[in-house]
Amino acid sequence: MSHDHPASPETNRRVVAGLCVVFVLYALALIAGWPQAATRKIVEAEKHAQAQAEARQAESAASLDQPSHGDRSAEANHPDSEKGQTQSPGESASGEHKEGAVGSAAAAHGTENQHGTPHGALGHPPLWMISPFVALLLIIAVFPLLPWTEHWWESNLHRFYVAAVLALVTLAYYLFIYEQPVEGHWPAHYISYPNSAGLNWANAFAVFANAIFSEYIPFIVLLFSLYTISGGIRIEGDLRAKPITNVIIMFIGGVLASLVGTTGAAMLLIRLLLDTNSERKHVAHTVVFFIFIVCNCGGCLLPIGDPPLFLGYLRGVPFLWTLQLWKEWAFVNIGLLIIYFLWDTFYFYPHEEKRDIRRDVTQVRRLQVRGLWPNLPLLVGVVLAVALLDPSKPFPGTNVHPPLYLREVVQLAMVALSLMFGDHQNRVANRFNYGAIVEVAALFFGIFITMQPPLQILHVEGPRLGLTEPAHFFWATGALSSFLDNAPTYVVFFETARTLGGENLVPPGTGVAHDLLVAVSLGAVFMGANTYIGNGPNFMVRAIAEKRGIKMPSFFGYMLYSGCILIPLFILVTFIFLM
Repeated sequence: MSHDHPASPETNRRVVAGLCVVFVLYALALIAGWPQAATRKIVEAEKHAQAQAEARQAESAASLDQPSHGDRSAEANHPDSEKGQTQSPGESASGEHKEGAVGSAAAAHGTENQHGTPHGALGHPPLWMISPFVALLLIIAVFPLLPWTEHWWESNLHRFYVAAVLALVTLAYYLFIYEQPVEGHWPAHYISYPNSAGLNWANAFAVFANAIFSEYIPFIVLLFSLYTISGGIRIEGDLRAKPITNVIIMFIGGVLASLVGTTGAAMLLIRLLLDTNSERKHVAHTVVFFIFIVCNCGGCLLPIGDPPLFLGYLRGVPFLWTLQLWKEWAFVNIGLLIIYFLWDTFYFYPHEEKRDIRRDVTQVRRLQVRGLWPNLPLLVGVVLAVALLDPSKPFPGTNVHPPLYLREVVQLAMVALSLMFGDHQNRVANRFNYGAIVEVAALFFGIFITMQPPLQILHVEGPRLGLTEPAHFFWATGALSSFLDNAPTYVVFFETARTLGGENLVPPGTGVAHDLLVAVSLGAVFMGANTYIGNGPNFMVRAIAEKRGIKMPSFFGYMLYSGCILIPLFILVTFIFLM
């Protein structure tokens, strides 16, 4: 793997020009009123869902046999789901929705829509339709290891070809074969129905919109913004690469992960970690632990720390609720730091060559931080945009909802300002280029589309899996968060846990039992570290390390690390905190 080359000023100017085109197009869309119309549909769907939730709560309160916290198993096979609006196939592509009562209350009363399908009685694809997703995971794991595909796979364009082909296979299934309703989530919740007279364009569009417009665009814009802005901050220094030095860097990263997000913390500190360890030969294990802590386990204290928790915040979980996870945060992260310190001190560091140790001792540069202006305020701006510009929530202190995608456009504006007014020399020193984020964008384009059938299967069958206790939800959420993106997996099990009712609900009245929400939150955040694809920053850090010439573990080699180190820790978490 060759070393990376920094992006040229001309490349950055082209990126800024491209962003300006996006801003102009969005301004024209605002003039036409499209984002505002989409936001109105989102708000109407939210109000409809809230009204249904309140109706269910009233019915439950009036019932003489209202289930208690211990009656979860009795309700596990009676899932409720909040729906917003229905939509006919001809209206799906245009985005025009018909208002309708879709949800568990309608399903319970046996009402049907105009297509004769009981509301809430949604099916799912057959199990074999997970094969495109599994195939993409296997290709990501195997192609870098095979002599005849290794160099071909290094091209991001080739990665995109593979991801796009498998994505097209998935969409073709919904277009030509799938003959059942599909839940759409963009711009607001609706039900798409198959076309009995021809191709199922509405279903295919619903799946594509769920994956790309609803999930992929916010996901990749956030990663791109944090990646690019943090690339202008130079934390410079070649410290002594002793085990305790790496422990301190990772501990700071674990704290920052909850404050500026796992992506922001990872991008701020990964280059310092690599520079500090540049004289050492055994570095891959240090990067793996960095992924464990900074890219995942450190981000569970605030909703901005990790995307799953932010989605919980959007569903009514109080902003500071996650702070009570500090005990689990401390147990896992301090445990990982202790394991790393002992392993590096007694095995890897003694195996370094003497001349490398001498170089490390003599080639020391003191720590310096450059580029905080304007990039640190811009990073804060990205975090505030994510927190305050959700179209489903009004601006604080007002009844005005932000237009759809204003959040993403503001984040991209922060990127443009960083590229225009930041010091280019800091990016050169960081060897900053767009290779890592392009790799993530290319692969996750396919991942987000091909994982729609597995998520659809899970959404329907999840409540029937017999999950009733915190440990069940911790391992079920975690296992799927290891291979599916942990944000949508969190949502599925959040809604599954909501159907069980119980006491001490979060949020009160219509939320999830406190202990189940703890389990879902920890499973999604912690076990996103189990594979390279469990969380977006994992892949980015791996790509940056490889571009520095570090031979990182393969997909399965990384899983060997996580299986031997993380899984025993998670078993202890289960017995100490969730039983």
